[in-house]
Amino acid sequence: MRVLVTGATGFTGGHLARTLAARGDTVRALVRSAAPALAAAGIETVTGDLRDAASIERAALGVDVVYHIAAIYRQAGLRDQEYRAVNAAAVRTVIEAAGSAGVRRVVHCSTVGVHGDISHPPAAEDAPLKPGDIYQVTKLEGERIAREAAEDTEMEVVIVRPTGIYGPGDRRLLKLFRGVARSRFPILGSGNIYYHLTYIDDLVEGFRLCASVPAAAGRTYILAGAEVTTLNELVTIVAEEAHVKPPGMHLPVWPVWVAGALCEAVCVPFGIEPPLYRRRVDFFTKSRAFDISRARAELGYAPKVGLHEGVARTLAWYRSNGWL
Repeated sequence: MRVLVTGATGFTGGHLARTLAARGDTVRALVRSAAPALAAAGIETVTGDLRDAASIERAALGVDVVYHIAAIYRQAGLRDQEYRAVNAAAVRTVIEAAGSAGVRRVVHCSTVGVHGDISHPPAAEDAPLKPGDIYQVTKLEGERIAREAAEDTEMEVVIVRPTGIYGPGDRRLLKLFRGVARSRFPILGSGNIYYHLTYIDDLVEGFRLCASVPAAAGRTYILAGAEVTTLNELVTIVAEEAHVKPPGMHLPVWPVWVAGALCEAVCVPFGIEPPLYRRRVDFFTKSRAFDISRARAELGYAPKVGLHEGVARTLAWYRSNGWL
């Protein structure tokens, strides 16, 4: 298959691009600047911008499938309009330009964050949509725009909502892994909320299925690992694989939440990364557990990497790179 990947210089898009290339697909990546690591993996790079239809159309010529992974995640000092321009408005640009280039299907990466806190876990694709911050709000807007653009262009579009992604190369969960490995990870609140992870290799295979299964066109899929744990259980697994005693310290939530609010109020207006965010407190208070029955039944999605194995691989990679 001939594919184009946006966001290939990031963790998820990079794994996807390299895996597809290793499988024998002809892979092209839309990048903003030179990416020698991608080129070394046999991936063709095309310089362009998500908001520029001409550069996307140029990159998509001769391509069968576009994997649209690129997004603005969470960065201090960014205005809402900047999130909206990339996570929402650019989705239409990508789909329309892909259609003009003759692309058959676009696989668009969203997030389970569009569901917000899960009141009745596990949540399936039809669970209530309750985004809680500007990242999640604009990702939900991007989903709606993707569906509208698909209808307008008669393109095949598949929407993917991954849960928390981890594995070698990830840095978002580094603080949790490193804190537990160093016995310096206090848990806010009870730790009995659910936390659902997706190992990167399983997610990449899920993306590939979304691109190749004919019946997936027009559908939305939650992709996640086979195991759901509480935060306490996850921390215990990390401790076991790191060969340390599980942390037992629990702290009250509200003083840390207030401290986070104060840090944001002081730092964000000046574009400074706050040392503590309220959303980091949300990590300890919001349940996230999901049902992957639709992906199993319609795609044949079958996550293979269990939590113990995935955590062990991730810890080993952190150690080899001197991050633990």
